[in-house]
Amino acid sequence: MRAYLLRRAGISLLTLIIASMVVFLGVRAVPGSPATALTGNTDFSQAALAAINRAYGLDNPLPVQYVDWVGQVVAGHLGSSPVTGMSVVTELGNAFPITFELTVLAMLIALLFGIPTGVVAAIRRGRGADYASNGLALFGLSIPSFWFGIMLILLFSVYLKWLPSAGFIPFSQSPGANLAHLVMPAFVLGTGVAAVLMRQTRSGMLETLRTDYVRTARAKGLSEWVVVGKHALRNSLVTVATVIGLQFGILLSGVAVTEEVFGLPGIGQLTINAVFQRDYPTIQAVALLTAAIVILINLLMDFVYMVLSPRVRLAGEL
Repeated sequence: MRAYLLRRAGISLLTLIIASMVVFLGVRAVPGSPATALTGNTDFSQAALAAINRAYGLDNPLPVQYVDWVGQVVAGHLGSSPVTGMSVVTELGNAFPITFELTVLAMLIALLFGIPTGVVAAIRRGRGADYASNGLALFGLSIPSFWFGIMLILLFSVYLKWLPSAGFIPFSQSPGANLAHLVMPAFVLGTGVAAVLMRQTRSGMLETLRTDYVRTARAKGLSEWVVVGKHALRNSLVTVATVIGLQFGILLSGVAVTEEVFGLPGIGQLTINAVFQRDYPTIQAVALLTAAIVILINLLMDFVYMVLSPRVRLAGEL
């Protein structure tokens, strides 16, 4: 098991290195020089741009620039925004907790609705509960998040006046107000993920319920809830865990539209502003941070596989 996890950690590290190369080269492939982006002004003279290139090491060969950049990242120095003048680390430190909290809440909503609904749909296959669950899943997959968010704002903020329409308040300042500002965007994000989890759970449960060990458990006289909960659901969650890991990474990197609709100053809004303002140091940092988080989540999912499935655990020990 330890050897398996070490191998997966090595692969994850290699993937992160490749991702850092793609991010580094991608920023430099954008039209316009990094020096121009750092100045935030296209009217600088060639002498001024040359001075900036020397100051930031941009006149060095690309391999040297990459090594220098990686060294700065490891040391925790991601540069400064040429637009705001703030450290990129500070900007990420302000925005990431908001996006992370929103993502966790959205995933909790998805788990609470998606997995139980998928189990019920599998157990009641071909009945009303199955059709209703599939209809809700189709609704969650089809509805545009920006439109759904606007509808929720109109209902709960404009007409009912139960929830604030936009903005953010830290949890440390007011837990109740914090949750009130995040419940609608979390529900918007969680709806789509819940639909994916429901479909995956239903599919996995239907496959597991047809296996021999489930038939044996029923033949022993075990109750249906024991058969479903202890035997069928646990083995079905191996494939569901993959979807959870992937969806968590997608949520972290794809909340820009929802954050913009609800006025949340998270990573998504930070990225949108950085793109429009050609704030390349911030774009570079956000892209690398997102890649690192997705890779870390997949590594954690490998550990979850080992816990949930004896077959995976046995394969890891070979």
